[in-house]
Amino acid sequence: MSEELIRGHDRFRTSIFPEMEERFRRLVDEGQRPHTLFIGCSDSRVIPSLLTATAPGELFVVRNVGALVPPYELDQAHHGVSSAIEYAVLILGVSDIVVCGHSHCGAIQALYQPPPAAAEHVARWVRLAEAAKVDGPVDEALLRRTEQRSVVVQLDHLMGFPFVAEAVDAGRLALHGWHYVVEDGALNVLDVNSGRFERHGAG
Repeated sequence: MSEELIRGHDRFRTSIFPEMEERFRRLVDEGQRPHTLFIGCSDSRVIPSLLTATAPGELFVVRNVGALVPPYELDQAHHGVSSAIEYAVLILGVSDIVVCGHSHCGAIQALYQPPPAAAEHVARWVRLAEAAKVDGPVDEALLRRTEQRSVVVQLDHLMGFPFVAEAVDAGRLALHGWHYVVEDGALNVLDVNSGRFERHGAG
């Protein structure tokens, strides 16, 4: 498999990079200025730059199991997601943060069907979405609803970061909730006024 990846890089270097070389050099000379922090799932079917048709330098991307945001904490532990949020807002000065959940998310399913005992880090991590759980028979409709509710929970966690809340209140930063539908490429976007997800781009 590593050989396939290397051959893929060869194709990138010979066919794609030449068309983008000037942009990459400018991003090095001038530094990156992404407009959006995109918090998405590590799921291999969800590729931020592909589903948003963005170019290098536009998105600052954080991906993890479930597109989850831990609560703001000040301690001596290592906080990878929190440090990325801090870097994006305080150093890069992004104007938008998107939290993007998706259909058929294994992390959300793990809320109802716990992972194997050996996957203890996964079990602890997905509890960050615990507040999104819904009572009732676990079917596809319930899982879709939980996926969307989890996005709202993560946005609430983001507002617990003092520097995020300050930037939002000052109008320098906007938060957005998305739910991407893998099977048809559509996007459900959170309407902050109604609290509901509105469907866009249905095929």
